[in-house]
Amino acid sequence: MSARFDCADPAQLLQGLAEAEAALRRGELVVMPTDTVYGVAAEAFDPVAVEGLLKAKGRGRDMPPPVLVGTVRAAMALVMDLADTGKDLIDEFWPGGLTIVCRSSPTLVWDLGETKGTVAVRMPLHQVALDLLKRTGPLAVSSANVSGRPAATTADEAMAQLGDSVAVYLDGGPCADDVPSTIVDLTGSVPRLLRQGVITVERLREVIPLALEDEALGDEVPSDEVPVDEAALGEVPEDEVTEAPGDEAPGDELSEHAIPEDGITGDEDFQETGKAAPAGPADSVSADPGDPGVAPHGADDAADQGNHADRDATG
Repeated sequence: MSARFDCADPAQLLQGLAEAEAALRRGELVVMPTDTVYGVAAEAFDPVAVEGLLKAKGRGRDMPPPVLVGTVRAAMALVMDLADTGKDLIDEFWPGGLTIVCRSSPTLVWDLGETKGTVAVRMPLHQVALDLLKRTGPLAVSSANVSGRPAATTADEAMAQLGDSVAVYLDGGPCADDVPSTIVDLTGSVPRLLRQGVITVERLREVIPLALEDEALGDEVPSDEVPVDEAALGEVPEDEVTEAPGDEAPGDELSEHAIPEDGITGDEDFQETGKAAPAGPADSVSADPGDPGVAPHGADDAADQGNHADRDATG
């Protein structure tokens, strides 16, 4: 039977985080709130757990989940080459509603599905999500819904769809909206918009040059044009990822299964954004609509984080 914890109660929050961490390490699933929609999470470096996540949602390996991180340093360890544009985006929009698709580090030992060597990554602006991610390290997170159904914006909606396939539900209250994260592909020579979300094209272009998925559509690219699955989270279908080139353990968010001792790169000064997370779970859920890093897949996963444009609204 699933356990449910009210994150507005400090005692239940602490117990819930501990139970969620233990469940994830056993290879079980956890539902958590994010700044966009609710996400269903699995240990990113446990292929069986990731397979269980996809099975619970009724999805295949052709729609891999995005990855949510609790620190910028953890994200840097997952990607092969971020470049200045990626750093500028992270500095401006993380933690928050931006999912970036990058070439994944070749040192990673994981299997998220048919990613074509990419990973969709997001750092959510939600205290409960960040607290859990700092305990566990990077998590594979998709919107907390069955494929084809609306993304969950409350713990009740998530439970109604996923039931006992999830071991622990962290109830952070209702989300303010069901708008997913914005997804930008950084694998090519020019950053490319894969899905519009909570961050507008205009805001992105204030920071970096940006090509739209279909320039003819201009700013009217609908969120369901690119199937994405994010919760903390955003995914991109195989045929949407350009062919151009391009965790940490508890407390440090780098998984011992993924990164060699010298596997973390990047300027020390860039490893933290210095942005503060919301003051508490209740405020966090209602203050920032969007996706947890997880966005619904089209209508279905605007909440699910290569196949990453087709990833979740939480991503």
